[in-house]
Amino acid sequence: MKTLFILNDAPYGSERTYNGLRLAGALAKRADHVVRVFLMGDGVAAARRNQKVPQGYYNIETMLGNVVRSGGQVAACGTCLDARGIAGEDLAEGCQRGSLQQLADWAESSERVLVF
Repeated sequence: MKTLFILNDAPYGSERTYNGLRLAGALAKRADHVVRVFLMGDGVAAARRNQKVPQGYYNIETMLGNVVRSGGQVAACGTCLDARGIAGEDLAEGCQRGSLQQLADWAESSERVLVF
């Protein structure tokens, strides 16, 4: 089963990105699943390297890493990154710069597309 997650919200402030990544991480651990996460709009900030959060608070960078370590793929919209001044070297480990064409390919090949 191939599932694409499209995350649009900033990593902190609402729980949409958090909840989307919780589900993505759970599915990525299943042997019969392929999970892809595409970050758009303010969601690209989730891919920033070296996030510092208060003790006891969830860390979105760590959650993205969990998806990647479980075999998932994470891409951030290049246009959205540029608009926010986020360079490739600022991306967390395992996150790649993506494109609208890549998102279209991932959507076309996915059996499920979930938008948060």
